[in-house]
Amino acid sequence: MKSNHYVQKTLITTIGVFLFSVINSAQAQEIPTSYLKEKIAFFKTNARGPYKSIHWFCKDGEVRDARDPCPENKDDAVQHADYRDDTKEIAKKYKLYFGEILAGTNRTAFWDEDNHQSRLKQYQLNKYLESVDDGWIQRQSQFYRGAIQSEDEQAWGVAFYEKFLPRDSRITNHYYLLRQSLRDIPHDGDSNLAQAMRSESKIIADAYPKFMDARIKIHGNPSVEDIEMVKNFQLKHNDKLSPKLKEEFASLQQTMADFYAPLNVSTLRSQVEQVSKTNETRARLIQFLESYKDTDAPENAVPALADILCVIRTSITDATTGNDRLLLLDLSNAIEDVLLKKTQEWNPDDLTGLLEKIRHLSIAAAGTGLIELWEWDKVKNDLEVHLGNKDITIEQLNQFLQTSRGIVEWSAAMTKATYGDIVDTYTTFEPKAYGFIDDRVRSSVALDLGESVSELGALISKYANISNSIMDIDSQSSVRGLNPGYAYGELVVIEESPENVPIDTDKIYIFQKPPSDLKPVAGIMTVSEGNLVSHVQLLARNLGIPNAALSGNNLKALKKYDGKKVFYAVTEKGNVILKTEADMSEEETALFSKKERNQEKIAVPVEDIRLDVTNVLNMRDVDASDSGKLCGPKAANLGQLKKMFPENVVEGLIIPFGIFRKHMDQQMPGEGVTFWQYLNKTFKDADIMRSNNTNENEVEQFQLNRLSKLKSAIEQMPLDPVFVSQLQEGFKKSFGNSIGNVPVFLRSDTNMEDLKEFTGAGLNLTLFNILSEKNITEGIKKVWASPYTERSFKWRQKYLNNPENVFPSILIIPSVDVEYSGVIITKGINRGTDDDLTVAFSRGAGGAVDGQIAETRLITSKTNYLLAPAREESYLRLPSTGGTTKNITTFQTEILNEKNISDIKNIAQEIRTKIPQETGTEYKGAWDVELGFANDKLWLFQIRPFVENKKAKSSDYLKSITPEIDYTKKVWVKLPLETNNN
Repeated sequence: MKSNHYVQKTLITTIGVFLFSVINSAQAQEIPTSYLKEKIAFFKTNARGPYKSIHWFCKDGEVRDARDPCPENKDDAVQHADYRDDTKEIAKKYKLYFGEILAGTNRTAFWDEDNHQSRLKQYQLNKYLESVDDGWIQRQSQFYRGAIQSEDEQAWGVAFYEKFLPRDSRITNHYYLLRQSLRDIPHDGDSNLAQAMRSESKIIADAYPKFMDARIKIHGNPSVEDIEMVKNFQLKHNDKLSPKLKEEFASLQQTMADFYAPLNVSTLRSQVEQVSKTNETRARLIQFLESYKDTDAPENAVPALADILCVIRTSITDATTGNDRLLLLDLSNAIEDVLLKKTQEWNPDDLTGLLEKIRHLSIAAAGTGLIELWEWDKVKNDLEVHLGNKDITIEQLNQFLQTSRGIVEWSAAMTKATYGDIVDTYTTFEPKAYGFIDDRVRSSVALDLGESVSELGALISKYANISNSIMDIDSQSSVRGLNPGYAYGELVVIEESPENVPIDTDKIYIFQKPPSDLKPVAGIMTVSEGNLVSHVQLLARNLGIPNAALSGNNLKALKKYDGKKVFYAVTEKGNVILKTEADMSEEETALFSKKERNQEKIAVPVEDIRLDVTNVLNMRDVDASDSGKLCGPKAANLGQLKKMFPENVVEGLIIPFGIFRKHMDQQMPGEGVTFWQYLNKTFKDADIMRSNNTNENEVEQFQLNRLSKLKSAIEQMPLDPVFVSQLQEGFKKSFGNSIGNVPVFLRSDTNMEDLKEFTGAGLNLTLFNILSEKNITEGIKKVWASPYTERSFKWRQKYLNNPENVFPSILIIPSVDVEYSGVIITKGINRGTDDDLTVAFSRGAGGAVDGQIAETRLITSKTNYLLAPAREESYLRLPSTGGTTKNITTFQTEILNEKNISDIKNIAQEIRTKIPQETGTEYKGAWDVELGFANDKLWLFQIRPFVENKKAKSSDYLKSITPEIDYTKKVWVKLPLETNNN
């Protein structure tokens, strides 16, 4: 085989949203989409594709004509095509590498560590596009003789791996990526048969649509019987097939035959024997091959295959040479291929068999790098509750289901985290790139694991009386409600990136991943849940917007309903209803009367506001009683926390409401009125328009146009010199240094936040780690102006009946360069009890607030459950020089350590007891707390009541569709599945 070989806005709040959007938009501006589309179209038709001519590339760097070989060291010279000038320019300017030829490529540059292995991943993506798009940019140049020399590519691949695999950190940090890359980078003559099978079936279906059903079967539920299915299809349609299609059918059948061929144990044995005899894993592999029989029942073969995959992963660093490690990784891929075929043959007869299949496929997920080893250690006990027992309760089954469903989601998220950035970039100019991630997921154990988990979900739904009713789609048990509510509106299904998609308040959206700055919508469903305490999740929970998670296959199945009017509901127990308008009951239709909608709105209290206070305040001089009077709740509550936890809270300055209001009395340029008069006239004119029966959309657009002008004017308004002088003095007294020498956060803090029925989380601007005096003073005006952005206005307009009375204060605090940050909710959300803690953390600043896939845990008095691991590879740090640095991480270690968890439990207990004692509050609900860790020290950044939508939770309709569940009910583990499914 081988030649040699939230919770809400953390100190970093909207910050995370703001910075990541800045990074993404800057990157998008750098890449000339239309230019690249034109170049790709040209390459497809050009006889030489992205190349210009063939040359000799000598060892000393000299490039010679194809007919003029290198005079010396001929054996070290390589001959292949040279890139066109425009291909080189695209690589140099945009870091996009088309038609990459490996021979002669610098191996360190190809690994591209500084850019998160972007170049290697692009190579894989290029290969995928070539396989699904008739050669893609190589459509003609694949016939350009001599352009690529396969033997040179093979030799380069072997040398590449032997150079980069000896370092342990590369193996442990990038195990999944390295295994995947071996399927694409030439090094041993093997090919990616699973991908080839899907690509060839897609090409046939695109050319001959009647083959589509067969193609869907091959993609979604492959099995060895597919070979006969394809043969029979060709026989039936042979007279209508072109000669080219007949050739493609022959190629597909050969690929399928190769893929489903029995395991050649002798071939694998010869590969194992190439591993150094001193390597202990070699003996384990030989023992495995001696006992393995391809004729064994799949329920015996799959566990053995899964276990040996884990043996290879856990022991691979024991091998010391790059050649041994390359051999072991190739063996791991070969064994996974066998497992994928065997698991398709495993059709359990009873519940125990199904649970065992799920457990062993989960082990295989760890063995193949889809989940990390520490993640498996955290949850493996949850998948053993049936062992040795005669029966199992619905509660235990439900825990098993949630854990196994989590493993499926984490596996898909690993693929997305690894390749998501580069796929998103390519999709802007080549839409077919979007299918790459799905193809990789389908090439893994996650495909059959997901199917098995879905089958278990359907079984539990039957016994627990929990059933979704979602159109007519399959695998409905994959859908789970996140927060309750109901909605009616047009369904919009978005498969690609949502960042540039216009969002309508009255529509229901299904996203792969919601945009970071999501505007209010009627309802949402997402494949990438993110985490339970992100801004989007909190706002949805707060406003009673129904929100659910679904699988990628569910999203595709619902695509046919895109543009249809639908009814959508989620109960507190998590079951989901989605039906067409025609299927709505009278009760459901009655839910959407105008009268009920108006009752949802509340007023921002302004009767106690103190606009006469126009001095910059020290945060130590305010406490919770000043919230909504002098400043917003961020500053007031942080001042309270400073009194209660002085060692865990930074110093701070507050710019109160009165300073903003005083500045609004200036004349607004070109309007003949003050800023304040302009603002109030905007809302008065809007009311007049409504009284004249003007369409609400026109009223809203009128307000948005006016507020946009106001926002721009505020950003340019002059600041009062007295205020600036107070600010400069405040820096010296509170922070011990002059303004411009201390990096700080500017946090918007309005009086519309933390109302009893409205949280306002993440709606307005926070600027962070800004240093210069100019940036700070300009930033103050930007923060003042942020409540008048479209997104902020639409969210509060949806919920407040006096949105004109929103006053911003600003909290200024010095930056803390936290290693990781996040949110605590002092209750279980969706799981657990009111005595538990829901915790979500991400690395760096801005943790867990902008929809990041954060490390999420349920912490109880006795233990902590991993609800989800982190799957965000990019994070931000806050250097003392101001600004941010973008960093890359991997997932082989957990974020929170035992000391962190102990500190979190202790601080949460103190908050529960001290807040009521020291503030006299009558509030008895949960708190949501922002915090971070630097050098294992806990820093508190914010605390606020955890606001949930009581209307959604108490709705009579939602209660009527919420099932009664007897969690103590027992199911016989040997009960036949046929009986369960009747």
